[in-house]
Amino acid sequence: MRQGPLAGRYGVVAAMVMLALIPYLALSAALDPLAPIITGQLHMSAQTMSLGSGLGNAAYAVGTVLAVQFAQHLPQRRMMLAYAVMLVIGSVLAAAATDPTMYIVGHMLQGLATSMLLIAAVPPLVIGFPGKLRTTIMIMNLCIFGAVALGPFIGGVQAEAHAWRPLFWIVAGVSGLALILALLTFEDAPPANLDSPRDLPAIGLAAVGCVAAFLGASELTTHGFGDVEVLPPLLGGLALIVALIVYQFRSTRPLLTIRNLLTSSIPVAGVAVALFAAAASVSVTVLTASVLAEHYGPVHVGLLYLPELGGAVIAAVALGVVLNKRAMHYLPLAGMLFLAGGIVVFRFAMPAGQPLTIVGSALTGLGLGATVAPALFVAGFSLPAASLQRVFAIVELLRAVAAFMIAPIFVHFASTVSGDFEHGTEITLWIGLALALGGAAIGIVIYALSGARPQTPDLDGFLAGRGSAWPSPPLLAKLRRPQPAVTPISVAEQRVPESVAVSVAESVD
Repeated sequence: MRQGPLAGRYGVVAAMVMLALIPYLALSAALDPLAPIITGQLHMSAQTMSLGSGLGNAAYAVGTVLAVQFAQHLPQRRMMLAYAVMLVIGSVLAAAATDPTMYIVGHMLQGLATSMLLIAAVPPLVIGFPGKLRTTIMIMNLCIFGAVALGPFIGGVQAEAHAWRPLFWIVAGVSGLALILALLTFEDAPPANLDSPRDLPAIGLAAVGCVAAFLGASELTTHGFGDVEVLPPLLGGLALIVALIVYQFRSTRPLLTIRNLLTSSIPVAGVAVALFAAAASVSVTVLTASVLAEHYGPVHVGLLYLPELGGAVIAAVALGVVLNKRAMHYLPLAGMLFLAGGIVVFRFAMPAGQPLTIVGSALTGLGLGATVAPALFVAGFSLPAASLQRVFAIVELLRAVAAFMIAPIFVHFASTVSGDFEHGTEITLWIGLALALGGAAIGIVIYALSGARPQTPDLDGFLAGRGSAWPSPPLLAKLRRPQPAVTPISVAEQRVPESVAVSVAESVD
């Protein structure tokens, strides 16, 4: 099979993944201070800019489902090269944009390519280098949440210089490096499962649902919540996403692992924590940064949020430390408490308290980094390794909806609830606190009512394709009718036929 000259070298492959994921995620977090400059130079309205961001986020969400479908029927590493080319094209279009259409198309391609690279590249990195699992998970955590935490600072630096293209060209350059490394580390791999169905209804529901929901939310920039431009597409899009989940749950040959994910206690708890954390943290950051921008310059505001990066680094290290311990189950809960603490500190820091803002930023970064990625892996470790790519896809789809769609709703609520944005932000922060504490409580209740217990993961068996890393009881098992007693099967006894294990290994090469 064809191979690049650096194929199989972990450091280069990991660098390729980092360079592929960081540009769009950092850029999305950097856009707020740059938005007035971009709209002025490209002669577009604030509403058009908001629509562009919404379409980019919708493309990111849809890409998770598309990547899973393509992986089943097309050569996986060749598709990853195509995604990297798409990322470069989108980044160049956005950086060189001369009108709103060119900018929006480029931004959409960036979002679509990034999520497809995430689904195509990260699971093989996790499973293909089992001895580097701890490092891989720390890198992934930093790629996603470190990049998001760094965004406000780099956006502030560019806004202070009253320029936006230099940052966009840097993003294009980083994307080009990711493409070069993808070529150098290329290892041809066959499709995952040619016998799997081509699930066009699932792709259609995801695409139409995400685009409609994000467009409806983005219209809140200039419309009221009850306006026809907002409410019908927003509710209709959410209904289609729910229909996607129901359809995949009931399907006999689903594209996504919805049934296994939603009928097992630990995955449900992990997904719930991830969604609540994403909704609370992103909304809080957007709101508080908007208030601070009325009192300080863009670089000053960016510096106030720089401790969030430090918190994300600490959380990534903590995730690496507890990866093979029972404490892995407790890290998302601790992260939710840190996140709640950060929201409380931000509440009392508003409208312009710098020391408390620094503390709140650090706690928020620590909380976000200790919740979403750990909760994702808690869910993923509860299912066989062959399901990891599909677990990532559904969790990232739902996380994108929770994080990027709820933020504009919260901003609109803060702007309209009391007639004063600062007072409205204070009210909305309490809602964010309720989301953080509510998400933690839901996770605890699910464990308690299902009989789930934190256990040390069998990572060797998981990576070898012999079963999940730990047993996960059925959802709400303690509330169901008692079943005849059976002899429990340990994780070590979970086995699949050798041919299946070999198939799993080949599919992630």
